[in-house]
Amino acid sequence: MPRVSYRSSDVDLMARMMRAEAEAEGNQGMLYVGNVIVNRLKANCLDFQNLRTVPHVIYQIQGNNYAFEAVQKGTLFYQKPREAERRLARQALNYWRQHPGKYALWYFNPYAPCPPTWYGQPFAGQYKNHCFYEPRPGTCDPVYT
Repeated sequence: MPRVSYRSSDVDLMARMMRAEAEAEGNQGMLYVGNVIVNRLKANCLDFQNLRTVPHVIYQIQGNNYAFEAVQKGTLFYQKPREAERRLARQALNYWRQHPGKYALWYFNPYAPCPPTWYGQPFAGQYKNHCFYEPRPGTCDPVYT
């Protein structure tokens, strides 16, 4: 059973985002981005309440900007997804979870060492250039299911 319900258009959208955010970090890096997308969809807590679909997560506005920078700045995001990224997106939607993105709701590339917290959330780990952050214990239990 998949972690979340989805349609083929969701697979394409997620594949585009995974590629735009982490193509330089290979399949593993793209899967970690997929973990964060699915985790935000499952979370229904903190900054991610009432997100019910993959497009809700991808196009979420936080402050005055999109939550994912690639939506407004990334040319890769607006290219047609390739089958390799679609396969990775289906993996993340169906079952794939791995540390440091396993329970992460946030990631970013600091272009420096990863700080111990980000917006008050604890550091979960790093993969190549991206730092991943999980919610503080007791603040977002659905992400752990």
